[in-house]
Amino acid sequence: MPIVSISLTEEILKEIDNLQKSMGFSGRSDAIRAGIRSFVAEEKQNQNLSGSINAILLVIHNDEYDDQVNGIKHSFEDLITTHMHSKIEGEKCMELFMLKGDADSVSSITRDFQKNRRMDTVKLVTL
Repeated sequence: MPIVSISLTEEILKEIDNLQKSMGFSGRSDAIRAGIRSFVAEEKQNQNLSGSINAILLVIHNDEYDDQVNGIKHSFEDLITTHMHSKIEGEKCMELFMLKGDADSVSSITRDFQKNRRMDTVKLVTL
């Protein structure tokens, strides 16, 4: 099996350790592999989207990155039917976007948020 080295923050490493214990993984590598499998499966599903779709996009980030969220949001205004911003705890914010439009555009806004390292969580649900 090939070996891949990655750098993780202390915060992410603690989360992986917690998941390892709570979900019964034998080690960090098993927990990370499960996360990667889940991500790959989700991306395969998103790649098969076509036509006009409705979707919900959830983004969680620190409030100091509101400007970056707004920059992406403004690039996709024609796709966003509803946007809700909420402080969820401490300095964390939740953005909820209701989207309606071409599947390629929905995929594009999702990728723009996913590629931004400052976003903690990006989750797309298609309806």
